[in-house]
Amino acid sequence: MLPGVIGLVQATEAVKILLGIGDKLVGRLLTYDALGMRFREVKLRRDPNCPLCGTSPTIKDLSIHHAGAGACEATPNGQAEAAGTDPAKASG
Repeated sequence: MLPGVIGLVQATEAVKILLGIGDKLVGRLLTYDALGMRFREVKLRRDPNCPLCGTSPTIKDLSIHHAGAGACEATPNGQAEAAGTDPAKASG
């Protein structure tokens, strides 16, 4: 049942955004307690110091995510590295 509820909420939000109608969940987080069968709404505030969406963002390029799941790959020593980097060149 839970995936159906989550999918319905997501679909409803998408329709409201596309049509520009209704009360959207912008700035709010909707949580679901499956054991208690309760929904809870939490208001969120933007962090002015956030490196992505704050007043002076330092993260401005998200192109690493264009590669999808391969953007961060595990190496034999267990360390993660960005796709397209050469470990031999990075080590010196």
